[in-house]
Amino acid sequence: MAREPAGRRERILASAAKLFARKGVAATTVREIGDDVGILSGSLYHHFESKEAMVDEILSSYLEDLRNRYKQALARDGDPRSRLRDLFVASLEVVEAHPHATEIYQNDANYLSQFERFGYLRNASREVQNTWLEVINAGVARGAFRTDLDPAIAYRLMRDAVWQSVRWFRPTQEYPLVRLADDCTSLFVEGLAPRATTNAQR
Repeated sequence: MAREPAGRRERILASAAKLFARKGVAATTVREIGDDVGILSGSLYHHFESKEAMVDEILSSYLEDLRNRYKQALARDGDPRSRLRDLFVASLEVVEAHPHATEIYQNDANYLSQFERFGYLRNASREVQNTWLEVINAGVARGAFRTDLDPAIAYRLMRDAVWQSVRWFRPTQEYPLVRLADDCTSLFVEGLAPRATTNAQR
């Protein structure tokens, strides 16, 4: 039996992720994925049982990375502001590592969740929300964050700021990912009001 070319499975997943992100899962066909990879669509079934299996692997890997990074962020000691920044960094790192999966999750999670195979997406959404709310509520309890804002609303605004960045943010040497995380933290914690100027800054 001929030996399978190294990395073909990974190339199929990369192609599928790109097409799913661009066209949507429902609108993307197995034939289009095969054409993009350069193999017959029927040959894809030697690697994946279905289009849904490809989506499943793409999203499972994405969510596992997100869970691990959040776990590491929460394990670090720090004041509420630092912990919030850690969540921004972790989220943006996942966006950078899995740009297509991020778009698939944002665009198609509701559609996919109606299928039993993807029921775990609802749990994942709750896990993500609970992680952010844990940090926000702890900050409120310690007097670091405002008490007059609904934590769930604050979370939704932060969530959208993070995940929608996949569509426009491209880190550069002058403006790296960590600077975006710092700016997000500053905007959500201090707002747009100008900071007090110290004598050292004058």
